[in-house]
Amino acid sequence: MTPPGQVLTADDMADVVGRFFQASPLARRWSLEESIDWTSIDPARLTVGQSSAVQFITLIEDHLPGYFALYNDYFPVDDTVDRETFIHNRELYHFSVRWAEEEDTHARVLARYQTAADISDEHTLREALAVEGQKKFQLPYTHPVQYFAYALVQEKATQIYYQQLRDVCEEPVIRDILTKLSRDEARHFTFMANVVERAIQCDGDAVVGPIRDVIAQFRMPLADTMRGYWRWALKIADTAAYDHTDAYEHLIRVIDRAVDAKSSKLDELTGFIASCRTV
Repeated sequence: MTPPGQVLTADDMADVVGRFFQASPLARRWSLEESIDWTSIDPARLTVGQSSAVQFITLIEDHLPGYFALYNDYFPVDDTVDRETFIHNRELYHFSVRWAEEEDTHARVLARYQTAADISDEHTLREALAVEGQKKFQLPYTHPVQYFAYALVQEKATQIYYQQLRDVCEEPVIRDILTKLSRDEARHFTFMANVVERAIQCDGDAVVGPIRDVIAQFRMPLADTMRGYWRWALKIADTAAYDHTDAYEHLIRVIDRAVDAKSSKLDELTGFIASCRTV
């Protein structure tokens, strides 16, 4: 069994983190300064809906400080936890700082794109991002696995939307950016999926209730704090298909992969998740 306060044993967490870094070599990393051909930008090829979608996803990505702080608070690396938990959290921290760095690059490149494409000017954009960025981000979770089940769905839903938005855009620079972002989100999803899979293998039915609660209460970041979020979300869905429940089938696959023979509780969980998908 996993020790209280930890999602995995420290050894298992170290292994999952190691696998993430093995799949993320330096040669595959990118930067907005050197990896984007800004001279190729052609804003005239953007539709109004696509410009609006870029504004929306910039707000979501830029909320990183509040999002990252939540994980740092729940998995602290200081003297507020016992030694065993500290060791577990320190292994996780190796991943989380890379995760935060990559997500911050997403926020920066989208902001740079907005100014380069004349969607917004720097001052106006910074003010708009600050309005949402200063709002506290919270998740109502008490079990460690819930933070990873939530991120699993959120990362996969974001990846899917970036791919679908790219496929309808003709502007070459945003297509390139969205390709890079979706690849990053896919790697982040894989890490979260590996954590959840191992948690199920270690703790079985004990994590069924917590994971079920994540799906029952799921909201994408900013959904409960940004004014007009749902109206805007529907608007960007008219530009490229957007439905976070598209990610649920990927969570079901993780659960199916975790065990050879599911218990009745795990069977009930996958049935519940499937029932929550938008028809």
